[in-house]
Amino acid sequence: MTAFNDESGTGDALRRALGVNRRRFLSTCTAVGAGAIAAPVLGASPALAQDRGRGHDHDHGRGHVLVPPGKRGIILYTVRDATARDPLASDLPSGFREVFKQLARHGYRQVEFAGYGQHANAPGGANLGSVVGAKLLRSWLDDYGLRAQGNHGFIPPSWPLTSADVDTFKLNLEIANILGMDHMGTGGDPTGSSYPADWDVAADKWNALGRIARREGIKLYTHNHDSAYGFLLDGGPLDAQGRPTRSSGIRKLEYFLKATDPKLVWLEMDIFWAHVAQYKFHTYTAHDGSTREKVFDPAGLVARNNKRYPLFHAKDGVVSTTNGMGYDMVPFGTGVIDYTTFFSRVGERNYHNPMVEDDNSPSATDPAQSLREAKISYDNLAALRARRR
Repeated sequence: MTAFNDESGTGDALRRALGVNRRRFLSTCTAVGAGAIAAPVLGASPALAQDRGRGHDHDHGRGHVLVPPGKRGIILYTVRDATARDPLASDLPSGFREVFKQLARHGYRQVEFAGYGQHANAPGGANLGSVVGAKLLRSWLDDYGLRAQGNHGFIPPSWPLTSADVDTFKLNLEIANILGMDHMGTGGDPTGSSYPADWDVAADKWNALGRIARREGIKLYTHNHDSAYGFLLDGGPLDAQGRPTRSSGIRKLEYFLKATDPKLVWLEMDIFWAHVAQYKFHTYTAHDGSTREKVFDPAGLVARNNKRYPLFHAKDGVVSTTNGMGYDMVPFGTGVIDYTTFFSRVGERNYHNPMVEDDNSPSATDPAQSLREAKISYDNLAALRARRR
């Protein structure tokens, strides 16, 4: 693991940045990385997450609660099989109303929507993405002491914006206000491009959308996957299409942060995908052709731009050396991503809204799995405590 030796300084700098003690840092890097992955830093990123306090290991008298009860949320995509379940064919919770009731029993106080569709036989019918449907959803949220805090919904595909897209966007803002949301967003990146010119266009579009949302009292946010924290191609020799082929080391969403108005555009960091980006995008080819190392520090980026990140996706992972991402997704608190350190470093615990997510919770053979794992995730989120200094 030469990338982490004392002479290079890389290991110590990264260890200090991520809040991992030297002994644990070196031991986990050796255990996970040695012989597992050819590129030294690739094997290290998941290992950096090993120093964590899992919910069942916590002494609840130690340190303050990192995620206050009112901030414990879940994105409904995690239990999408339950909202889509036919209540006439199952005794398990089905549709939004019963799922809200079960999530409230688990302890959750916030939900993030991933659209407004459910099974047609559930109360309210298949599509609640209307003013009438939103009023029904709001009544159920209120019944069970839940608050809506965001939606991965409609972002106009057009630019310049068409009248039809603006009307649909405004309808979604109206629905968000009925549901009581402070935020509304999307599950996709502003653009999939690697070039600054395309991110400039995306920034212009999001500033315009953010201006519309702000007039309705809503904060507009975008959500990341791993590629959005890859490096921009912004210099060096041009390719056959006249596009740059090398990088200054600026990451795409970091560029977007600076190109957008902080009063109009916010971000939701998916912490799992940010750690995948840490694993995948740690070196770049500089404008002069040299290879440079720059390891991504998700918590550090949030800490530098804290008010721009009102929401998180809190999903966990176990180390994978075979899938190209560094992690396999698992229920929150059962993996190795160091959420104790992450939440401690970003602070602002009464501002951020962590939403538990696990894409893999629905099961084709175990229909109760997603709601059961939602309970496991809630308990582990609630158990997080700051470490004593």
